[in-house]
Amino acid sequence: MPLFETMGKRILYQGGPGAGQHTKMCNQIMIAGTMIGMCEALLYGHKAGSNLDTMVETIRGGAAGCWSLDNYAPRILKRDFAPGFMVDHFIKDMGIALAEADRMNIALPGLALAHQLYTVVRAQGHGRRGTQALVLALEHISNLDRPAVVA
Repeated sequence: MPLFETMGKRILYQGGPGAGQHTKMCNQIMIAGTMIGMCEALLYGHKAGSNLDTMVETIRGGAAGCWSLDNYAPRILKRDFAPGFMVDHFIKDMGIALAEADRMNIALPGLALAHQLYTVVRAQGHGRRGTQALVLALEHISNLDRPAVVA
């Protein structure tokens, strides 16, 4: 426990071998869907002419509020795509989750879509940027001109 406590504050036993990896995949699946929703909301708000700072502040207090909105939306609005977690690593994790889902004979179409969209991000040359760079692919697909990327 002392070693775990130096790495984190919240330590939960997940079970036998592989259980922690499956929990990590569940986390990545949730983030994948959340990132699509957040980036699409920002794209929609921009195109609708909304004040995006105000829109984000408004929805963060409701059911849409989440860590990604609090931490990634401000960075996207500043055009800051420096990595916290790289697109390349996220694609790897989503591939693992999709392979395991296939092995378990379950369909995860939302994750498959996120995987495809992030593959577009990587194909655009943004694989070493943060996962918030998803918005760049969505902007490209929508033929939307946006300010230059800062990082």
